[in-house]
Amino acid sequence: MNTQQQIQDAVSTLSRAFAPYQCRIQAARKGSFSFTLVNQAGIAQHSQRLYPGQYSGPHLQQVIERTRQVLKA
Repeated sequence: MNTQQQIQDAVSTLSRAFAPYQCRIQAARKGSFSFTLVNQAGIAQHSQRLYPGQYSGPHLQQVIERTRQVLKA
């Protein structure tokens, strides 16, 4: 699977994991990207940059779990 496909899969996974937040992708370049979770009022709740190796398999699940903990705080 190429990098672009991995990023698309990660974006899809992040969008599902954090619904009803909108998952906005920004600055996708050189194999990395930033995602920002935005609430229904349009206010950013969390932003993070992911690098190759962070957005596949168990690493992505760890990102999701840590982000959920941040959102609960």
